[in-house]
Amino acid sequence: MAKTKSRQFGTVIMNGEEYYRTRIKDQDGKRIALYGKTVRELSDKLEEATEQIANKTFSRTTPTVREYCEKWLLMKSANVRQTTLTDYTSKVKNYIIKPLGDMRMADVTLDDIRMALIPVSKKSASVYKSVNVLYNCIFTAAKESKVIKNNPAAGLSAKGGGIPQADKLPLTDKQVEKLLNTIKDLPPYVFVMLGLYAGLRREEILALQWDSVYLDAEAPYLTVCRAWHTEHNRPVILTDLKTPAAHRNIPLLDYLAECLRAAKKNSTSEYVVPNSEGNPLSYTQFKQLWAYITTRTTKERHYYRYENGKRIKHTVTPVLGEKAAHNGKVVYSLDFQVTPHQLRHTYITNLIHASVDPKTVQYLAGHESSKITMDIYAKVKYNKPSQLIGVLDNAFSVWD
Repeated sequence: MAKTKSRQFGTVIMNGEEYYRTRIKDQDGKRIALYGKTVRELSDKLEEATEQIANKTFSRTTPTVREYCEKWLLMKSANVRQTTLTDYTSKVKNYIIKPLGDMRMADVTLDDIRMALIPVSKKSASVYKSVNVLYNCIFTAAKESKVIKNNPAAGLSAKGGGIPQADKLPLTDKQVEKLLNTIKDLPPYVFVMLGLYAGLRREEILALQWDSVYLDAEAPYLTVCRAWHTEHNRPVILTDLKTPAAHRNIPLLDYLAECLRAAKKNSTSEYVVPNSEGNPLSYTQFKQLWAYITTRTTKERHYYRYENGKRIKHTVTPVLGEKAAHNGKVVYSLDFQVTPHQLRHTYITNLIHASVDPKTVQYLAGHESSKITMDIYAKVKYNKPSQLIGVLDNAFSVWD
């Protein structure tokens, strides 16, 4: 019997696993698909469905995963930012719809989801965790709306999944000095200064306008009230910030105020860090801005050239202090890597190490709670006995 039935069934690969599949018409003439991991399982489902259709009791009310995911994303569009929705849409499309989209919501099992998560486990730990959260949110919403009886994602755990990313350490004072000397007269200088000495996020720097920089105040400061995002490489400036706490006033240190005064004097744009036409940067333009820094590091890099009709890989290993072979104006001056977020990380870490109270650090960082600030940024400054003894002496000097 199994042999006979197997000839009636087609097969389909979903998430790397083979399923048997057949299609039948329900009592309303609508074609529906039935799936089974084995011929026996699908045969039983077919027999049960055929009997229910004959008795007009068959009901297939649950939508496909694709249909419900699209509906869920539409519902979320009413209460999340466009950038958040874009991120959700990308992850749902690639990691939920792609492996499971043709399955009915009611047919999805925990094993199906775990199989779908295998490719995601090769991504970063943060991506793995967020996809787990999306699975749970979508299937929880389906259960609450009585689309399904049970939530198969309830047993998921993102713990230990994905590839952990190496911690980005704050820049040392020597590294900061090297970086600023290297880019002193280059386009990213103002961006770097705002990150290092105001602790702004990238999207806050690129959205900053001169009307929010108060250089003539008795105590110069800037106001964070806009955020930069891109859609299809086009800049979008929003007044909807990451959180309410992101809206804050940052006092300007003297050398940052001097830097901004010089920049404003030569500026014809309303933006502090504009493109050549005075408009906010696109994503591609920001990458080009940051390339002034990356091209001056000693990080090994690769490029390809076609030689005799073949694509040949070449490797360049920059040597500190030497000029780039392709551009004599570029000197390899940085023996460390820098990311935009490291600038902000350096600012906040320096505040903590200077013993600024956590609530003040929280405010300047634009975090919703001081716990977030301390959990992310507070590190043990000293970890050797020879270093710690001085700290303990200071802490308990009252006993002397």
